[in-house]
Amino acid sequence: MRKEIVKRAIPVVVLSIAGLVPVWRYEPSLGGGTSTTEAAPAPSASSSSSGGAATGTVVKGTLVNTEKGPVEVQVTFQGEKITAVKMLQQPNHPQTTAAVPKLVAETLQAQSADIDTVSGATITSEAYKESLQAAIDEQAKSAASASASPASASRTVDGSALTTEKGPVQVQVTFEGEKITAVKMLQQPNHPQTTAAVPKLVAETLQAQSADIDTVSGATITSEAYKESLQAAIDAKG
Repeated sequence: MRKEIVKRAIPVVVLSIAGLVPVWRYEPSLGGGTSTTEAAPAPSASSSSSGGAATGTVVKGTLVNTEKGPVEVQVTFQGEKITAVKMLQQPNHPQTTAAVPKLVAETLQAQSADIDTVSGATITSEAYKESLQAAIDEQAKSAASASASPASASRTVDGSALTTEKGPVQVQVTFEGEKITAVKMLQQPNHPQTTAAVPKLVAETLQAQSADIDTVSGATITSEAYKESLQAAIDAKG
């Protein structure tokens, strides 16, 4: 009788131990930090590119709808140089798939949209060139705007503050690029002759575009201080 009880108890013990194994195996670590494992993302496939990842200015071309399907390119520029072309949309057709690498290779060589169509994929080729040209035009427009902006940007510079026996004199000059477009008195003597002289000094400055102007009769001290403060502003502008 005792042997039979022992025999029955053994399987129960074995099953109990087996049931605890998963608990022991997946028991969380009691350490202070947590461990996270991330799967590396699978690389995304593109229709075509220059063959490598490129950094620079990325510009999308126009979306061109054709009877074969939509065509749209994305162009990467390094300065004015085309370094990569990627198809954002293209017809799902074997001839298009075969043509795109040729079109991209010709683009990188020609550095323009002035390339030949690929035989058997004329419609796609023409749409590709149209979308490509739009991207090139957009990049050229952006580059021209960027280069023109610093030259035409308005900038205000304060001249040095000068103390004269008549009172303090200080001008503020506004430049548009290299051109003086406005002069404002930040400080000036409270004197009728100065009040009358300042408009003349400003008018001569705008005409001469420099501090090489005449003094105003009856306001020599103010005129000299005005020119000195003006020249300081011009020098500070660079």
